[in-house]
Amino acid sequence: MGSGLSALPVLGAGGWGTALAVGAARSGRDVILWARRPELVAELTRTRVNADYLPDVTLPDPLRFTSDLTEAVSGADFALVAVPSVGVPELLEQLPRTLGVVLCAKGLAPDGGQLSALARRMGFGRVAVLSGPNLASEIGGGLPAATVVASADQKLALAVQSALMSPALRVYTSADEVGVELGGVLKNVMALAAGLVDGLELGDNAKAALITRGLREMRRYLLALGAQEDTVYGLSGLGDLFATATSRLSRNRAAGEAMARGQNPSQGAQVVEGLRTAGLLDAWASAHGFDLPIVRAVARVASGEWTLDSGIASLMERDAKAEEHG
Repeated sequence: MGSGLSALPVLGAGGWGTALAVGAARSGRDVILWARRPELVAELTRTRVNADYLPDVTLPDPLRFTSDLTEAVSGADFALVAVPSVGVPELLEQLPRTLGVVLCAKGLAPDGGQLSALARRMGFGRVAVLSGPNLASEIGGGLPAATVVASADQKLALAVQSALMSPALRVYTSADEVGVELGGVLKNVMALAAGLVDGLELGDNAKAALITRGLREMRRYLLALGAQEDTVYGLSGLGDLFATATSRLSRNRAAGEAMARGQNPSQGAQVVEGLRTAGLLDAWASAHGFDLPIVRAVARVASGEWTLDSGIASLMERDAKAEEHG
């Protein structure tokens, strides 16, 4: 950056972390990308390509790489935590509690709660979440996009906005951490369901109905947990749902399609967050007597408890009701 400021640490060299690091580095920021494996760091340094996660994107020369976590966050005000949700608790354990953490994973903590709440319980005083319709390959490729950073700490949200804003990425701020974080979580399950519809060739009517009812299910859950209604229909809610449920680039949609065809829903090195999330949300809903019919169907089909036919029947044979009532 040329200003004496510390490098922006991006922790996690998967597709999303790499895309965020590339976007910030292209805009002239000093960025350091942390990867857990030293051999990956060596490969990134040598080839300037992340072949496993973002093979079509050349990593800009100013972008630096390290497997030393202390080096990555040294002197930084905050870090982007971009590892999959299952790896977030372990990574947070290793970070100084004075560091601001920006949670970029769209998943839940091991107990089914929010990752932001977990971070606070672990002693982090400055926490933010980043979410939106952000397909990693498009962000990495420099296509125009928008995202939202939400935090109760406005100073942190504005700092993240300043660090990531670029001609190709418009960054909005929000104070609604619950809505922004959980919108990104639920849309992955809805995208899995949309992929099931695609894989079973059930048609556009079915997919449109699924996405619409999925948004209603997201709204009911988010509002119950304290989100603001505007957030449901914003970038991290409706926007992210639309992108993830319809795009050929969506890992979760593709995983649902693979499930429908009897194939392994995991995609090599890429993590499919919705598979883990569906089970956690279904368990939470059962424990709290909360009705999440699409989540339940996806979770139980994914676990093998229900067949695909049973999952479809569970949605199509629900009691008749007025649309506004359910």
